[in-house]
Amino acid sequence: MTDISSLTPVATFCGKCSCGCPELFIDESAAPERRVVITDDFGQRVEMSADQFGSLLEEAKTGRLDNVAVA
Repeated sequence: MTDISSLTPVATFCGKCSCGCPELFIDESAAPERRVVITDDFGQRVEMSADQFGSLLEEAKTGRLDNVAVA
């Protein structure tokens, strides 16, 4: 699993089990383009800028990602 001890937790997605649900973190020590971190239950992580994460949020708010949730 990826080391998350230095990251600031923001949100846990699912949270209804103890299987290592995906989580959203902020890494204050990272370069700005890698500050937002999403981890998954397979030990992987995605790093992105706040602007990139904001773009993802906007896509979700408009409903463009709704079909992904039912896949």
